[in-house]
Amino acid sequence: MAYEIPVTQARAELAELINRVVYGGERVVVTRHGKPLIALVSAAELERLDTAAQEASERVIGTVSFMSEVPSSSSEQSQFGLVAKYNSPYGP
Repeated sequence: MAYEIPVTQARAELAELINRVVYGGERVVVTRHGKPLIALVSAAELERLDTAAQEASERVIGTVSFMSEVPSSSSEQSQFGLVAKYNSPYGP
């Protein structure tokens, strides 16, 4: 769980918060009016999150196995005229 701190207090304690994140491995959530505003994470954690998001994106793109053009009618002006078919690796 992350340590939560109001933004006004975070301003005064920024150096300490940075140390908690970098050396203590903590996640810090800065709040405004009790609602999460931002999160402080280490650079290593940010890189891990970015890598995980990229891998998830590549898995989604990799699941599109068939694509073909479909003629669009004049009433479908907002459509792109493309159809994608998903083939599950686990069967139908």
